[in-house]
Amino acid sequence: MPLENLTALDVATAVGAAVLGLALGWWPLAAWVRRSLRNPFGGQRERMSPRTMRVWSAVITATTFGLLGLRFGSWPLLPALLVFAAGATVLALVDLLEHRLPNAVIFPTLGAVAVLLVVFPLLLTARSGFALFALGGAAAMFAVYLLLALISPGSMGMGDVKLALLVGLVLGWFGLAAWIIGLLAAFVIGGIIAITGLALRRVTLRGSIPFGPSMLAGALVALLLVGPRAAGG
Repeated sequence: MPLENLTALDVATAVGAAVLGLALGWWPLAAWVRRSLRNPFGGQRERMSPRTMRVWSAVITATTFGLLGLRFGSWPLLPALLVFAAGATVLALVDLLEHRLPNAVIFPTLGAVAVLLVVFPLLLTARSGFALFALGGAAAMFAVYLLLALISPGSMGMGDVKLALLVGLVLGWFGLAAWIIGLLAAFVIGGIIAITGLALRRVTLRGSIPFGPSMLAGALVALLLVGPRAAGG
């Protein structure tokens, strides 16, 4: 929402969400990252100490929670987006460290978000329009990434395909504009990261860059641009 339209409640919600994100990121989410790593004592994990992991987890979660809280204020379905952001923190860090997106994180997050964003509102309002948009968005995003994975399996993994279900579900609830913005933003962000990595010689032309963080960042961009929608449909 425009800054001039912010209320004290919106600011308080954003601050509270950021503090909550800081606390969750420091302990339970950082612990979830460690449990999700296949090789917690070797490989790229050696570049990030447990304390550094906690710091990154806390900073990422606090930032995303705060931005969502500021954009959506006291919107009734904000908790669903915070659950999505919490899962996104874990998935992004695991993907950055091990280039994989574990099912044990994707599907619990998908289930929790589906209940909070689709099932509860559907039961309370008895209206199916938004639920159908969400489910359609999940199916369509899954189909897009599955096609890309089949065309170019070296650049798109099945973890990205499964993550597309979660991203598509959230963006689909907000409509076609959010869905398209999220899809395009993921590839723009991924391209910028790849070019930057090449310029800094952190990766080579034959190297691989995890795409999960770009997908999740693209979804966040879409959510912040589109904003809340009134329940109904």
